[in-house]
Amino acid sequence: MPAVFTSDAGGFICKGVLATMGMVVMVPAQAQQDGVVATLKEIVVSGSRGEQAREELALVTDVVDAPALEARQINDIKDLAADMPNVSVRHAPARFSVTGAGNPIGRDGNVGFTIRGLGGNRVLMLVDGIRLPRSYVNGSNAFGRDALALDLIKRVELVRGPSSVLYGSDGLAGLVNFITHEPSDFLLAANGEPRNLGGRVALGWSGDDDTYKATATLAGRASDTLQWMFTGTSYTGEGLNNMGSNDAASTDRTRPNPQNTSGDSVLMKLVARPDGRQKHVLTAEHVGKQSDVELLSSRAKPPLVASSVVGENARQNFSRDRFTWDARYNLSEAWADLLQTVLSFQNADAQDNGRTVRNDGGVRRRDTRYSERTWQLGVQAGKTTPVSSDWTQRLTYGVDYVSSDVTSWFGGYDPAPLTAYVPKKYFPDTRDTSVGVYAQSELASERWRVTPGLRFESFALDVISQAGYAPPASAPGISLSGTHTSPKLGALYRVDGQWSVFGNYATGFKAPNAWQLNGYFDPQPGINARLLPNPNLKPETSQHYELGVRTSSERLTTEFAVFTGNYNQLIVDKKLLSGSGTALDPYVYQTVNIDNAIIWGFEFRGRMDWGRVGPGRVSTPFALAHARGQDTGTGRPLNSIDPAMFTAGMHYDTAPWTVRLDMQYRSAKTAGDIDPTAGVRVGGTQVTDVPAVATFDLSGQWRIRKDLRLNAGIYNLTDRKYWLWSDLQGLTTTSATTQLDAYTQPGRYAKLSVVMDF
Repeated sequence: MPAVFTSDAGGFICKGVLATMGMVVMVPAQAQQDGVVATLKEIVVSGSRGEQAREELALVTDVVDAPALEARQINDIKDLAADMPNVSVRHAPARFSVTGAGNPIGRDGNVGFTIRGLGGNRVLMLVDGIRLPRSYVNGSNAFGRDALALDLIKRVELVRGPSSVLYGSDGLAGLVNFITHEPSDFLLAANGEPRNLGGRVALGWSGDDDTYKATATLAGRASDTLQWMFTGTSYTGEGLNNMGSNDAASTDRTRPNPQNTSGDSVLMKLVARPDGRQKHVLTAEHVGKQSDVELLSSRAKPPLVASSVVGENARQNFSRDRFTWDARYNLSEAWADLLQTVLSFQNADAQDNGRTVRNDGGVRRRDTRYSERTWQLGVQAGKTTPVSSDWTQRLTYGVDYVSSDVTSWFGGYDPAPLTAYVPKKYFPDTRDTSVGVYAQSELASERWRVTPGLRFESFALDVISQAGYAPPASAPGISLSGTHTSPKLGALYRVDGQWSVFGNYATGFKAPNAWQLNGYFDPQPGINARLLPNPNLKPETSQHYELGVRTSSERLTTEFAVFTGNYNQLIVDKKLLSGSGTALDPYVYQTVNIDNAIIWGFEFRGRMDWGRVGPGRVSTPFALAHARGQDTGTGRPLNSIDPAMFTAGMHYDTAPWTVRLDMQYRSAKTAGDIDPTAGVRVGGTQVTDVPAVATFDLSGQWRIRKDLRLNAGIYNLTDRKYWLWSDLQGLTTTSATTQLDAYTQPGRYAKLSVVMDF
């Protein structure tokens, strides 16, 4: 792979550290030169399951609020993670196949978050505290986790590190909570006065995938105790662009396949406050997405035989519907000051339809469906009491209940003379249930905050139907249950008004999924492989340690944290156990607990306010992060770790407009930091030596009036050709010989949006 950026990665990182340390040294001399606009404390909900200032948490969180979502024109979760070091979202190009040997590359779009080296279903994703559906991959089918529309979201909170104590299973590596708008967000006039009717309209265009979108919100005050809101959003676009140049209709193609994407989503809320002690929020949410792809990249090259693929196309439909009743009661009882109850039902349904045309005119079809129907119930109480003249205690405790019916279906047909395709289920219909009881105490004084917590959780995977699974499976699916206890302990000490130090010990766990427990596949014509269920799977567990320091002065805020995590009994999906891949000796795969891993690293970030220049102020946000990981059994590196990243910006803010120049530097991913055999097919070798790159974005906002804003940006300003390591995982050196450019990021592109409040 050609070098894209010639600076040494380690040297660049050292320079970044020195530069940011230099800012710290410069602050005392500059802090008193002129006044700084006061800012409110940033409040976080997800870190403690209650409102708390971010600076008081003994853990690292990221918060992206509504102004940032708008100004940065964040359209999806990949945009959201773009400048978060040690966080990534994989989005490989759509180069999957419909039939034949399993190849799901790019079919799942935005796969989900990787936080500090672990991702997928090990990161818990929530919307308003309600669990989003999991990702699922089987053969050529893949369903990702981009199950929401960010135009319905006003705030995103990301917690780095295990979150199982407060949220239960799947919080092994961290969590991301998407918080939606409420009517009150639109019912204040520009002068701060309340009004009875308000809303917002927005139009946007993004050049990286030629997406056009429109969003409209209308909110109203029906009475002093009742508010309502309706938001609708719609978009249409194409596949993500790249810098490939080969337009061939064959496996040599590096240009994106022709792809049409679209979506329509709706959020409705009713907020009732019968008196000053109660608040009830009724929410109805619908998210719908569609994608149609013509798979030119899967067509065979000459010479052709009868079974050669000469045409393939695929369509994916996804829908998620949620109904939630969230009630909060202010109490004056000995056992609680605040009581919150949540009742939610969610139905998520994803379907892949694919069609293959062979050279002999035969047509094969595959229709695959995956769905989750989930009930979630939560009761949480909070009580604050004085312990002594210097100490208070805030106790948060509650019960969570989650029950999901998980189903799938694989149908289709094959042309003669092939053996008739038998529709089936690769795992039986399963009810996935968990019940968790948790408690967290925060002991606080003027300088100290000590936060112990404990959760006890019971989980069960119960087979509710064998229909379509056994037969054809030779044995029926089995059920599994178990319990797990998760402790945590955090502490924060304020040295003075500017400095604080914190430490955190947290544990996490993730129970097996239905398809990991009972996934089953027998050899078929042309596919000499067998997948076995595993009734002995155990939950994955983690132990995570974090130590950090925060500073906050008039001009400079920083946060530095080091972390290490031990991960045990990690589940490896479909590990090769034996076989040579012949009809007489097929490959034998099984999902197993095998990996123990350790991940360690650091994160350093902050913001420097350089003061007033002309009519505005100049500031520099910056972040530097690096992580390493190792399989403790083999001693090999973990391929899921993203390369080191350094970001810095120069922002100029005035009353009517803002201009920003932002840089992201990603260091190289070298062969010494890659396991060449992990995550690839038998006999394959993982692509190595991904070059370092620095990219620049120029963006800004013009506040034409108090109620009208124009956002514009040019991204990858210098038109760099580069790759993201997260997208290359699983790509072999053989495929990369002709297909590597298909995995490049977009070249220079623009975004434009206009937003009007009324």
